Amino acid sequence: MIRDNLTKHNDIKKNFDFVLFFLTLFVAVFGIVMISSASSDASKHVLVQSVSLVLGLVAVFTLMVVDYEYLAEISVYLYGVSVVLLILVLIPGIGVYENGARSWFRFGSLFGIQPAEIVKLLFIITFAKHLSECDDLIDRPRNVLFLLLHAGFLIGLILLQPDFGSAMVFVFIMITMLFVAGIGLKYILCGAGALAISLPVAWFFVLKPYQKERIINVFNPENDPSGTGYQVTQSKIAIGSGKMFGNGLYNGNSQYNNFLPERHTDFIYSVICEELGFLGGAIVVLLLIAIIIRCIWIGINARNNIGMYISFGVAAMFTFHVIENVGMCLGLLPVTGIPLPFFSYGGSSLLSNMIAIGLVMNVKYRSKVINF
Repeated sequence: MIRDNLTKHNDIKKNFDFVLFFLTLFVAVFGIVMISSASSDASKHVLVQSVSLVLGLVAVFTLMVVDYEYLAEISVYLYGVSVVLLILVLIPGIGVYENGARSWFRFGSLFGIQPAEIVKLLFIITFAKHLSECDDLIDRPRNVLFLLLHAGFLIGLILLQPDFGSAMVFVFIMITMLFVAGIGLKYILCGAGALAISLPVAWFFVLKPYQKERIINVFNPENDPSGTGYQVTQSKIAIGSGKMFGNGLYNGNSQYNNFLPERHTDFIYSVICEELGFLGGAIVVLLLIAIIIRCIWIGINARNNIGMYISFGVAAMFTFHVIENVGMCLGLLPVTGIPLPFFSYGGSSLLSNMIAIGLVMNVKYRSKVINF
């Protein structure tokens, strides 16, 4: 009896990923500190973010109890929940219209949920299960078609909101997971060709004027000096003013002149560079890269393909968010509503990020079968 308890204790210590857990906790707390510095209503935003972090920690430990393979087994129901959430948010009176998209459920003035954040995680689980069922037959045209329909239906519902940024996250996750699953080169080349053909079609018939402006303003911010061009210009000014070591926490110039819009959300990275300098900005990126690499490492060492696909899917989600948000702040990519993981203000975003970490830790926890 004592020996069994000791074995169980040692297995838990061995399989619980303390590195990923404490790295994530540090980054999340770091993010709350930066939000308190960037926000004009710090007490409210810090409260929401702190509550979301606590709920996220509860979710992480709750996920440790449930085997991720069980979640994969109920993937049909999880996919159904995803579809229902994305349809409900499109209904006026249920979904809330903000910033040009109907993409929120609101509960009072403090809390809200963006269904796309939850659906990202459900998609990673359901797509991982689908890929594992295809296994070595993934290159069969029928399997490829159904995999594309699996992702495409959800992406289509998100585009109806419309939320082009979130849709691109789904596309990146899908491509990454397909690549990890070993999809054939012919499909990769066909996909690249289809993308090349679809770009001019999207430009003339899909993208709205404001979306075109955001792309144009990447190359010429002066084209829209009072809109997204203004945002990019002020972002680069804030980043440049930080120089190497920054102006100091809570001492950013944009905090006082209020020139930089969305300081605590979309452009939190600009505030980080402004207040902590190039060094602080580099440390933040390195911390996020460390989380991504850890997710990939866990995926490589997962006990089965489902665990591998889940871990790589989460890594892909974080990767796209980091590249897009940092690139946007630097004026290298179009301005979107893609948040910087663990740093941008948003309760649903932080909660979904913590749940994503919980999924990966679940994979690590069961990388070796534990006998209870």
